[in-house]
Amino acid sequence: MRCSIQGCPGQYEPKEIVHTVQKRGEIVLFERVPADVCSVCGDTLLTPETVRHLEKLLSRKGKASRTAPVYDYA
Repeated sequence: MRCSIQGCPGQYEPKEIVHTVQKRGEIVLFERVPADVCSVCGDTLLTPETVRHLEKLLSRKGKASRTAPVYDYA
């Protein structure tokens, strides 16, 4: 599928990405999220099913499988 960004000649390709969400002041990182990514500009599309699955995972109160340091740019 062609990229939806005006003027971009790229094509979307299926890939796995790292997706970051901030919820209630916490940063949550998901690895290996299926997405379509433009080969030229990097625009990323998630399917509605993927978004619903991420929301379901966010609603669970389970413990994270790993933690990572977070640095403030300022």
